[in-house]
Amino acid sequence: MIIGVPKEVKKREYRAGLVPGSVRELVRLGHSVYIQSGLGEGIGLSDEMYENAGAQILATAQEVFEIAEMIVKVKEPMPEEWPLIRSEQIVFTYLHLAAEPDLAQALCQSGCIGIAYETVTDDHGGLPLLAPMSVVAGRLSVQVGLYFLQKHMGGNGMLLGGVAGVPAGKVVVLGGGVAGLSAARVAMGLESEVTVVDRSLSRLQELDRAYGSKLKTLYSTHDAIENAIKEADIVVGAVLLPGAAAPKLVTENMVAKMKKGSVLVDVSIDQGGCFETSKPTNHEDPVYTHEGVVHYCVTNMPSAVANTSSIALNNATLPYIIEIAEKGVERALSENQHLRNGLNVKFGSITNEAVLEALAVAA
Repeated sequence: MIIGVPKEVKKREYRAGLVPGSVRELVRLGHSVYIQSGLGEGIGLSDEMYENAGAQILATAQEVFEIAEMIVKVKEPMPEEWPLIRSEQIVFTYLHLAAEPDLAQALCQSGCIGIAYETVTDDHGGLPLLAPMSVVAGRLSVQVGLYFLQKHMGGNGMLLGGVAGVPAGKVVVLGGGVAGLSAARVAMGLESEVTVVDRSLSRLQELDRAYGSKLKTLYSTHDAIENAIKEADIVVGAVLLPGAAAPKLVTENMVAKMKKGSVLVDVSIDQGGCFETSKPTNHEDPVYTHEGVVHYCVTNMPSAVANTSSIALNNATLPYIIEIAEKGVERALSENQHLRNGLNVKFGSITNEAVLEALAVAA
């Protein structure tokens, strides 16, 4: 199979769809890999390193799209890429279509086969291609929250860990999944007071058994969320409904009751965000203040640590890329239910029920 990897064009997106080690594996199996020149420059990887791994270098994204049977990316195709996608071409990347109706329409019009990393499943009910970036984003969420909590950055000036004689800061994490737990672990490591809110009682019981008195748990209700975030210094939104738009757990009225200078970090922003007051931001202009509360809603958080993120993502995606390349997309989808769950668009139709429902609501 001919596999193409264009440079990412989303603002401040430095990750690479394939790293040289992944290219070498695909070439060793007899497949052709074409990359756009400069693909790895954001993570310190030269064209020469890709050439040594067996890739062929093309000057423009248009050339990559024209030759490739399968496009491998990191972020969803941007508007300037939409006209480059052709009928029956496989596009394998994060899509997040529930929050991107225009992209969904463009992919349908192209006639391509769109497989989304974020809805591929595994035998344990997990999302193996989303998990590594959820870990990164979860860990980063507290890191960036701590940064913007500083007074000169618009925050309330609270040190999360406190000092002798001074109370520690409070962190509330909405969602006890992969991203939420990653955020909670970092916050606990900083010796802050941490509360995880989730609607799964069994998940809360797991967290309680694992962390005991180091971590508070709350069953998710409107009242519980409202009361918890009133006293929080950082609130991390890490709620996920696979393929669907994130539920708006925090209303504007709740935000208005929060402490001035507290920080909201919306990890769920790729799926529309779980705060009513969230709107997408980027690494160049990552925050804004609403009702006196600092909002961090960057849609590609893991790009801030692009080297780690690219390698972690490749470790997860490569087996699926190989399976599609070796078997062909129809056979791969037919034989692998988990990969088939990643199919979002095929020949003009939305194929994922959660995405279809979310787009219907948005319309």
